[in-house]
Amino acid sequence: MTVDEYLAAAPEPQRSTLTQLRAMLASILPEAEEGMSYGVPAFKVGGKTVAGYAHAKRHCSYFPHSGSVIPHVEPELLDGYDWSKGTLRFRVDQIPDEVLVRRLVEIRLAMLEE
Repeated sequence: MTVDEYLAAAPEPQRSTLTQLRAMLASILPEAEEGMSYGVPAFKVGGKTVAGYAHAKRHCSYFPHSGSVIPHVEPELLDGYDWSKGTLRFRVDQIPDEVLVRRLVEIRLAMLEE
C-alpha cells in the first residue's frame, strides 16, 4: 500500500485532516522521503523514520517513532491531545498545532544525530 492509497481509504474527516498533516510534515521536512512504515504513512530522513501518522475511528495519531520524544514536550501539550510515550492522538477534524509538530520533528532529528 502506498501513502496515497492509505489516505484514499481513510474516511472523512480523517482523510482531510491527515492530508493537511502530510502537507505540514512535507514543508517541515522537505528533504525527507515519504513512504510506509509499520503500515502507516511516514517521513524518513537518511533512512530513519522521523514522523508518521494514522487514522482510527475516533481519533488520528502522530508517531514520532521513538518513545523518548513526546515526554520532552509533555508540558507543551495542549487540551485536545491524548498521548502515550510513542503516540500523540488528536481529534479527527483538527490537525495538531504546527509549532508542536515542528518541535516533535526537531527533537526526533536531534536524537537521530546523536
